Amino acid sequence: MATLITRIVYIVLLLLCITNVNSLSVKNDNGRPASEIFGNPSYRAMSYGGYRESSRDIPPTIEEITEDLKILEAIGIKLLRTYNTSQYPFAERLLAAIHRLKRQDPNFEMYVMLGAWIEAHDSWVGAGATDHSRGNVINNTHEINKAIFLASTYRGIVKAISVGNEAMARWAVQYHVYPKTILRWVEYLQKQKQLGVLSPDIWITSSDNYESWGGGNKSYHSDGLTQLIEAVDFLSIHTYPFHDSFYNSDYWGVLPEEENFQKREMIQSTMRRAAELSESQYKAVVNHVNSLQISKPIHIGESGWASSDNVAYGSSGSKAADEYKQQLYLTYMREWSDQNKITLFYFEAFDEQWKEDSNKLGSEAHFGLINLNNEVKYALWEHFDRGLFRGLLRGGKPLVKSNGGSEVSLINSVLVPPFKRMMPVKKISSVNTNNNPGDVIRFNRYIVSHPGVDPSIATDATYPSAIINLIAWEGTATIAMSFQDVITIETRNGDWWGASLEIQASEGEDLSEFSNGYLNFDIKGDADFAFNVGYQTGRFLEGNQKNYFVPFGPYERYKISKTWNSVKIPMSELSGTATPIDVTGILSFLSQGIGKNKHIQLKNIFYSKQ
Repeated sequence: MATLITRIVYIVLLLLCITNVNSLSVKNDNGRPASEIFGNPSYRAMSYGGYRESSRDIPPTIEEITEDLKILEAIGIKLLRTYNTSQYPFAERLLAAIHRLKRQDPNFEMYVMLGAWIEAHDSWVGAGATDHSRGNVINNTHEINKAIFLASTYRGIVKAISVGNEAMARWAVQYHVYPKTILRWVEYLQKQKQLGVLSPDIWITSSDNYESWGGGNKSYHSDGLTQLIEAVDFLSIHTYPFHDSFYNSDYWGVLPEEENFQKREMIQSTMRRAAELSESQYKAVVNHVNSLQISKPIHIGESGWASSDNVAYGSSGSKAADEYKQQLYLTYMREWSDQNKITLFYFEAFDEQWKEDSNKLGSEAHFGLINLNNEVKYALWEHFDRGLFRGLLRGGKPLVKSNGGSEVSLINSVLVPPFKRMMPVKKISSVNTNNNPGDVIRFNRYIVSHPGVDPSIATDATYPSAIINLIAWEGTATIAMSFQDVITIETRNGDWWGASLEIQASEGEDLSEFSNGYLNFDIKGDADFAFNVGYQTGRFLEGNQKNYFVPFGPYERYKISKTWNSVKIPMSELSGTATPIDVTGILSFLSQGIGKNKHIQLKNIFYSKQ
């Protein structure tokens, strides 16, 4: 019965949409075709939200959007990207504002890649409740049908429709879907082009992380993804070395041979590597598509750099967020994308405070090139000096330079990236290449991190079968290893936190011969909060992860103190009757309690049979 009702709702919505399209269509000329816009350096692209308030429930007016459009036109932007169609009125107001400006000035040229938000069934309900194998039919139908309506109404403006925004990225734990859900809607939109409901000139895509498009973790490779690549008109990929500066910092930092450079040179060299990381992620997607014997245009749907942060990317983190690095990243990426005729939707035009409502200083609210105080950030100072913003207003007020216009003051405030040789290590690289992940570990000891034991000499011990990454879950903590092989975890503010030592292989370790053995480590830290420690099997992103933990805390059997203590946990306490096969979280931590700025340190981690 529920399925029948869903289908009825879907049909009614579709009929309403088609009726509206036929009755309200605006008679615009079609402008340039998408094939002449995408990949054309003369048509610079930008992600644009335009929200000025602390909630998207207060969208910008058409007049406010018009102010923004004049600013964007002044810096040469001619192609904009949006994210929702039916949930908020922003996209419709944007198109109306562009249409109005075109009527006032036939030479005004601005196009849109319209985003339709796609999510899983029962998204946002709570942990474990979401069904990622199917979509939210009502929401997704509303979004797609509104996209059809808007694209058909504003035929000369909408040049692409993107089905979903990072909807296939499995780290989007609250809403992600699998390629088959995106594919259904892509095929549906392609059908509307064949029927004449949509202009054949409109390109259909999906905007997602480069890994979701096959350019990284091979677990994303599937028949469904291949079918989706075949179905879209082009691929729209996201790449964010800004985030990688903290979570995957291999490329980040000043190299030893650069330590004697001048400040600007050190930063420029590091930022050049940031841009090269984006280029390599783009090329990884190209290589995957080529391996499938498919030929499709590939453009960048999102990439950007935040100018401020007070947590992971600020002075206490990777030191990545500031206006100077933002300017360098934009410059390097524009040079590369223009040269290679790749459309880059730079993220983003203006700061949007709703993205960090609980932390106004957080990075997500500071990716814009113009802030909410009408200050033009350093990346656009050259445009300001050329007088391109003269006479333009935002909120009825003129634009000014950030930092009082003092370049000396701005550069003095910029943080040099950490020196590579002094950076905490976020991976354990001691690997026994004679072992394959998934093979039974037949040694008496499995050494995760223990400088006192050298498995290359000891006949009864082995290293992991692949590199182990130190991963903090969803930014709830930091985890890193010092050169003394001491792993330090620092928790952040929140109602839970988690971190793990995760093996980087398609299969986890087979520790079945340690079923009657022990998990060993030395631990010290703050003793006044509770958490769980143990190992994990399977993977969260694949929906088969299981936790095998014991509790630590003031009122538990296992405790920590300010001094080092050796802990030896029987595997039977962790596993019960389960066998430790496919162990992916070699050592994992999870707390459902609040523990702000707490510290845990570990060393000498290993599994033993005795």
